[in-house]
Amino acid sequence: MAIEFSAFGRAQGAPRPLVLIAGPCVIESEEHVHRMARGIRDAVGGGFVFKASFDKANRTSLDAYRGPGLVEGLRILAGLKAEGFSILTDIHEAAQAEPVAAVADILQIPAFLCRQTDLLLAAGRTGRIVNIKKGQFVAPHDIHRAAEKVASTGNSQVVITERGSSFGYNNLVVDMRGLEIMRDAGWPVVFDATHSVQLPSGAGAVSGGQPQFIEPLARAAVAVGVSGIFVEVHDAPEKALSDGPNALRLDLLPQFWRRLQAIDGLVKSLVGQVPGLPTAP
Repeated sequence: MAIEFSAFGRAQGAPRPLVLIAGPCVIESEEHVHRMARGIRDAVGGGFVFKASFDKANRTSLDAYRGPGLVEGLRILAGLKAEGFSILTDIHEAAQAEPVAAVADILQIPAFLCRQTDLLLAAGRTGRIVNIKKGQFVAPHDIHRAAEKVASTGNSQVVITERGSSFGYNNLVVDMRGLEIMRDAGWPVVFDATHSVQLPSGAGAVSGGQPQFIEPLARAAVAVGVSGIFVEVHDAPEKALSDGPNALRLDLLPQFWRRLQAIDGLVKSLVGQVPGLPTAP
């Protein structure tokens, strides 16, 4: 069943359950994405948004694996869609927006492209939900301008995702204040727990990562009150063709998700009871 934008907000004034966006960084094969989608569904015991890229146009090295490309990638994702999975995938060029919108429920704007006006407008005009990854170089109080570009098309179905900010060379840091700042601007906020522990280009020709910090950062973000959690998940991160060093192992997902749901439930149960506690998303 296709995800609705309301999943990131409120239903008749009541806080919505935490949304999970999960999947491998890139489409490695048709068999693998189907196996991963079913594995994630079994691990969390319910609905989620499946994420995989048909093209990784921003790899560190020219020789790095990019994915199957637009046509083959959309064919594979359409197969998942036919099985009932909600789909999120990236677009890198304005011309990709319409064909991708025919398959995906959510169009994702990569962090490095979050200020590209033509790309944002093209995504907005599709009428699909648009997830803007906040660039590592953009302050939390500035990213709302990207959301407003999408909204100028008449499409206000915009989600903003935090994925860490550049902190010197080959490192990222997450400022939890930014989650509240972005939400106060009026847009649902998702926390990307896996790219936030990435070490960009930290392993030479590829990026490194610190996966041991995925859950601590995710727990903190859920406690702040985000609308969703984004995690790249792989059944064998050491063999992943992209971003393996910062991926969450599939076998760790069940307990990870249960703990986040418990924190989310506690935070939302306290809204209105504890003076000064922010309004839940």
